[in-house]
Amino acid sequence: MKKKALVSLVLSAALMAVAGCGQKADSGNQAAGGASTTPAATAAATKTYKIAISQIVEHPSLDATRDGFLAALKDAGIEEGKNLKVDYNNAQGDQANNLSIAQKLASADNDLVLGIATPSALSVVQQVKKTPVLFAAVTDPLAAKIVSNLDKPGGNVSGASDTNPAAVQQLMDFVAGNFPNVKTVGVVINEGEPNAVIMAKNAEDALAKHNIKLVKAPVTNTSEVKQAAESLVGKADAFFITLDNTVVSGVDAILQVANEKHIPFFSSDRDTVEKGAFATVGFKYYDHGYQVGQMAVDILKNGKNVGDLKVSVPDKLDLILNLKAAKAQGIEVTDAMKKAVKDQEKNIIQ
Repeated sequence: MKKKALVSLVLSAALMAVAGCGQKADSGNQAAGGASTTPAATAAATKTYKIAISQIVEHPSLDATRDGFLAALKDAGIEEGKNLKVDYNNAQGDQANNLSIAQKLASADNDLVLGIATPSALSVVQQVKKTPVLFAAVTDPLAAKIVSNLDKPGGNVSGASDTNPAAVQQLMDFVAGNFPNVKTVGVVINEGEPNAVIMAKNAEDALAKHNIKLVKAPVTNTSEVKQAAESLVGKADAFFITLDNTVVSGVDAILQVANEKHIPFFSSDRDTVEKGAFATVGFKYYDHGYQVGQMAVDILKNGKNVGDLKVSVPDKLDLILNLKAAKAQGIEVTDAMKKAVKDQEKNIIQ
């Protein structure tokens, strides 16, 4: 009996030793709570991303686009200062700077490059060939030759257009339907920006259906904006601006003239309306940037091929009115105008 007991004791000790070894081996692959700490999982958890941003100029819409883009990344766990390095470049409206930035980014080691506004996006696409490229705040990516197909761009490029042609048409219809005394609309425009030219043509065509003329006041830089606006006084019954980076950067000058002369001022973006233009048909650029940021997450974390991602356009358009601006510009806001706003709580600015 003693011999059998001794054998049982030895076998039990051996089994315990084997079990102990198994637990020790497993503990190397398990974190607290059973989470895997394999080399692959550890690498994913500690990965640092590098993104470069090229922005043509600073103004509220483009800045909001950038903020929304970074917010989408942060919500997906990619946060600047933690696991994200951002190389932000601003061309200050200078085309030579814009090209130099794109050339620099072409030789840099980034996980993704974002071009904000048509000039920056175009330069980046022309120079950066190996890194995934996204664009935002681009009016017409087809006309600008940034992509050749909106549904499946191919190559290393995709993004989001900030223009739905219906927005300009709806805004011009609003002008025609609510301002019977408006026979001419003046637009301050930098015709060196393809996006501005395209939108101005859309506006001109829409106004022509109502027998309203579009009068242009050309500029080549922001310092000329005030003089251009003043040149339209007496020629135009209302002001309009496109998503023209040169002009939007100097929009304070147009607001000053519009308010002093009581000229209704219509813009193509919400930010300018919040600043003092009377009306637009549009959306929030922060949301636009967030949408592009979600595309970046798909590329960086989900392994999506950028060329397979469809180019999107804003689909939630609404009329946006600024009642304080109306008072400053001598506009009587009617019930019919307010009724045209779908989301009155958000889009009638008091």
